[in-house]
Amino acid sequence: MKGAILVVDDEEVVLKSCERVLKPAGYEVSTSTSAQKALQILGENGGFDLVITDIKMPGMDGIEFMKKLREKNPDISVVLITGYPSQESIKEALALRVVDYLPKPFSPALLAETAEKAIEFRKKTRGPESEDFGPEKAEKLTEIINGLKGKPGSLLTVLQKAQELIGYLPPAVQRHIARGLNMPVSEIHGVVSFYPFFSMKPRGKHIIKICLGAACYVKQAEQILARLKGKLQIDLGEVTADRLFSLESVRCLGACGLAPVVVVDKNTHSSVNPDEALDILAQYQ
Repeated sequence: MKGAILVVDDEEVVLKSCERVLKPAGYEVSTSTSAQKALQILGENGGFDLVITDIKMPGMDGIEFMKKLREKNPDISVVLITGYPSQESIKEALALRVVDYLPKPFSPALLAETAEKAIEFRKKTRGPESEDFGPEKAEKLTEIINGLKGKPGSLLTVLQKAQELIGYLPPAVQRHIARGLNMPVSEIHGVVSFYPFFSMKPRGKHIIKICLGAACYVKQAEQILARLKGKLQIDLGEVTADRLFSLESVRCLGACGLAPVVVVDKNTHSSVNPDEALDILAQYQ
């Protein structure tokens, strides 16, 4: 099974259409014509990966439904079915962390594609809870968020300080920031993925960067990298078992006259030869 989806719409034809498309594609599909009934279903079964809901329904509209949904499950992916949304409803939906929209009427192909992307996104951002992000650090991160919320450029600053606090930005941290800044997790994840400065994997206490640009490459940078890999027993992008070292490569450090260059934390080691590479490590034990 690819995932469990709950579709909420007051039109039976929409529900039947979603079932016809999604069930053969490998999804477990539940439906409800009522937002109130949908909340009951969610209370009885917390195993849904995705909720697809109409924005306009009698009794309780989609926005109110999503507010109550977020109280029950802060991290579930939500796709909104909408015809001609107002700017206000779009703003509210974004604040409730909608991951995508389905314009009404929608094609079977668009429905299948949207559902697949939403569930894949949930898998990426859900992840296991991080042992490095316990209650104490969560409290400190909340203080950071509250101190910066609403200021221009606050997201990048919060992410930077969060990485300084925890060492990296796993899904649990991204979700915490999303809730604190009232932003979609997808937006947080997009920023973290875009900037190479941010890491979603644990990093070592000391970060080793090997320049593999042309000037360094011709002066045995590959041999230096091989020596370090052998000593540390890790590959590029990995961290040692004791979390002391991370090993990364860069295409250019802008110091070609000092080639080959190895940077450890903020310290630049120039004109390194392979035989000296292990001596550099000894300085950071």
